[in-house]
Amino acid sequence: MSRLRAVIRWPGRHAAAGLAVAILLSGCGLIGGPRTVQLDVPNTMTVTSPVLTQDRLGPPYTCRGGKSPAIRWSGAPPGTKALALVMDDSAAPVTPYIYWIVFNIGPQTTDIPDGQIPPGALQATNSTGRTGYDPPCPANAGHQYRFTVYALSSVLHLPADASAKTAWQAIAQTAIARGRLSVTARA
Repeated sequence: MSRLRAVIRWPGRHAAAGLAVAILLSGCGLIGGPRTVQLDVPNTMTVTSPVLTQDRLGPPYTCRGGKSPAIRWSGAPPGTKALALVMDDSAAPVTPYIYWIVFNIGPQTTDIPDGQIPPGALQATNSTGRTGYDPPCPANAGHQYRFTVYALSSVLHLPADASAKTAWQAIAQTAIARGRLSVTARA
C-alpha cells in the first residue's frame, strides 16, 4: 500500500517541479527569482512614452545616444505608496538583462522625464553592476525591451545603489498592480 502511495505521489512532484521551472523561465523569477513573487499582480496600469514612437527604441535611447527615455503611466490603484520602473530584455543571452530600475517614485507621479528621474526617486544597479540607466546596444533590431511600471504597497527601504536582485525582490514582494510598454530597437 505504501508503495502505491509513493507511485501516486511521484507524478505530483514532477508536476510541481515542472511548474516551478515554467515560472522561472516565464520571467516571473527575474534575476535568480524571488521566492515571494506575486504571480497575481493585476496588469491594470497603462504605460506609454512620447518619445518611443511606433513602439521603437530610437538611437537617442540606445548606446548611440545614451539617455533614458521619457515614460508615462496611469491607473495606479488606491493604496499605492510608491511606484517602480524596471526596464529589461527577457530575450537577452543572459536573461533577463536589467537595463534600469527606478524605485520609490512618489505615488502622485505619472511620468519620468527624458534623461532624468523624478525628485526623490532612487536607482538600483543594472545588470552591469552600475547604478542608473544602461542604454542598450542591440546587435539587431529584433530585441524587445520592456518598461514595466509597478504600483507598490509600501516605500522600499533600500539604498540608492541597491543591487538589481535586491531591488527586484522588494518590488515583487510589494507590487499591487503593474503596466508594461514593450518596444523594439531601431538599428
